[in-house]
Amino acid sequence: MGNKDVPIEKQLVLTGGVDNLFALSPIKFNSEGGLNKAKQKVPGGVIGLTGLTWLAEFLGIEALTLYATTELAGTPLLGGANFSQLPVKVHLENSTGVLGKSCYVGSTSNPIVLNLTTGTTAPPLPNKPITGTPPTPVFEEEREIQQELNGTFVDNSFAAPGASGCVLTLFGFIPISINGLVNTQSGLPSAAGNNETVQNFDAEVVSSHMAYGE
Repeated sequence: MGNKDVPIEKQLVLTGGVDNLFALSPIKFNSEGGLNKAKQKVPGGVIGLTGLTWLAEFLGIEALTLYATTELAGTPLLGGANFSQLPVKVHLENSTGVLGKSCYVGSTSNPIVLNLTTGTTAPPLPNKPITGTPPTPVFEEEREIQQELNGTFVDNSFAAPGASGCVLTLFGFIPISINGLVNTQSGLPSAAGNNETVQNFDAEVVSSHMAYGE
């Protein structure tokens, strides 16, 4: 997003159920489902995000490690194994609390909406079309699970809003909003046609009668 690249090194897992697997349907889930919170390490850390190089003198580089956690910001939709719509927000976190507890890019009211496809995108300029990879279907007879393996979802048509809730607290009691710093350093907000995500994925599908042992 913007001018920041974040590799997805820890697996994101979306768990839930749909009423119709072959039409665009909302994914339903309880407290044990939804999207897991997998922290991805952000290259450059807090200094790369804010440009505040002097923070290293007070806290040290190791204390300025930055993580990005993708969280759901609405109801995801699933359209078979070849399309998924994910409304998300990205939580920017640091173990020392340098950014505060509520530093986000995207929100429930203004989410980052990913329209993930295994087909070819049609993004606005300057991005050019990119193409995903449909997964390979494999039926696992022992567990009666339909697997969809080695697929690739892509989207380079989404927009990314500016940061919100990013607060630097000096000397433990002077809170200063640094949303502007984060936005300037990270190239946010970033209009559609300037962002891209590529996600390799596997999926497992089981029918409800198998899930409930009927």
